[in-house]
Amino acid sequence: MGAGLEDHFLFRPTETLGILDTAIVDRGRNVVSGSRDGTVRLWDCGRSACLGVIADCGSSINGVAVGAADNSINLGSPEQMPSEREVGTESKMLLLAREDKKLQCLGLQSRQPVFLFIGSDAFNCCTFLSGFLLLAGTQDGNIYQLDVRSPRTPVQVIHRSGAPVLSVLSFRDGFIASQGDGSCFIVQQDLDYVIELTGTDCDPVYKVATWEKQIYTCCRDGLVRRYQLSDL
Repeated sequence: MGAGLEDHFLFRPTETLGILDTAIVDRGRNVVSGSRDGTVRLWDCGRSACLGVIADCGSSINGVAVGAADNSINLGSPEQMPSEREVGTESKMLLLAREDKKLQCLGLQSRQPVFLFIGSDAFNCCTFLSGFLLLAGTQDGNIYQLDVRSPRTPVQVIHRSGAPVLSVLSFRDGFIASQGDGSCFIVQQDLDYVIELTGTDCDPVYKVATWEKQIYTCCRDGLVRRYQLSDL
């Protein structure tokens, strides 16, 4: 958890269906949630209260990501004055991985659309690589890299297998991805090869996280695996 995050908080969801993903905003005063009912909400951790519905997409939100926007990106202006409890949302982009094959980006504070991209299948996960580059993984195994400044055509599409892409995470000069067939791998821009993380036996790797020089993976076999990165 980032510095300044509340020690603990509990919010009672008002969504009619379950929350599928969350993203911490800035230093942690606010959290964004994406729900199966298609709503995206902004939460005040200190008061355990919902500050409002950012978007209602009409389709399950499988993944959410928050990132600082490059100065060249127009995020629009909010139609209403933000709440004083809304902290650190300015100059931030919100990325939504949707079940209806759409990847949606909007200004977190403005709630204004930035782009809408249609992929090959349901989007399961997403992350920002920089202030204008992002990644998103689909159910049919595609990993899209997009440039927010010109999102109509992907920078590249990576496809290693037809298994669902379940998690993507920015890492050093590249990214880490995990899939439903148990594969978990690191792609770095300065290397012409992929680093595989072993240990799983065809069980889906649902989530990947990093802390300093370590990678943690969460797998359906009930194990959380830790990998040391000192040799990479």
